[in-house]
Amino acid sequence: MKHDETCNSSKLKHVLFELKEHLPFTVFSAIMAMIVVGGFMAISFTLKEDIIQRRSQNLFHIFHPVHMLLSATATSAMFWRYEKRVIKVVIIGFLGSILTCGISDVIIPFCSGMLFNNNFEFHLCILDHPLMILPFVTIGIFVGIIATERVEKTTCYSHSGHVFVSSMASILYLIAFGLVDWVSHVGSVFIIIIFAVIIPCCTSDIIFPLLLTKKAGNFPDFAVLTQKRGFFIAKF
Repeated sequence: MKHDETCNSSKLKHVLFELKEHLPFTVFSAIMAMIVVGGFMAISFTLKEDIIQRRSQNLFHIFHPVHMLLSATATSAMFWRYEKRVIKVVIIGFLGSILTCGISDVIIPFCSGMLFNNNFEFHLCILDHPLMILPFVTIGIFVGIIATERVEKTTCYSHSGHVFVSSMASILYLIAFGLVDWVSHVGSVFIIIIFAVIIPCCTSDIIFPLLLTKKAGNFPDFAVLTQKRGFFIAKF
């Protein structure tokens, strides 16, 4: 019982530590995505709404699968960093990417979009286009395992890219399926993106894989955590 309490306490500390480590990447990536999509809308302002929606749908069908790949990479890399079990990392990689990306890119934007447009369209790629999604998830899991062995701070890099692409996908879904004039609701959209991106992405990349690791001994002792350049880093 005492060992289990120690294990759970260690996991909780590491979840909080990893969230603090990744927070700057999360915030800046989300802001950059809004700037990029805003630039896209500025260039396209002379086009008709149906053309903008079609182009946004095409872009969404690029960013959403890439989001799946980066999510699978970040989730697998985080889990593999602490526990080297292939079958388990594959299951966690699939669930962590498909479920959270669906929530982030589709469910939350759809529910939020319904507040602005009753005719908002529901579109879930994993059901409508599974062959578009599954290859990206599979490659993402493989990359997460391999990159963890070779690239320092893989989880930070993959999480940063994951959050940026997720922000792009969420905004593009809003535009593509009912909220073309999103700039008029930019304050509300920003709040939507925060909920649609940060919570699911951090759950997928950090909380989900860390809570499912088995051994507290895989975590470094917090006595070896040091402060450097304003961020805490672990000496693995």
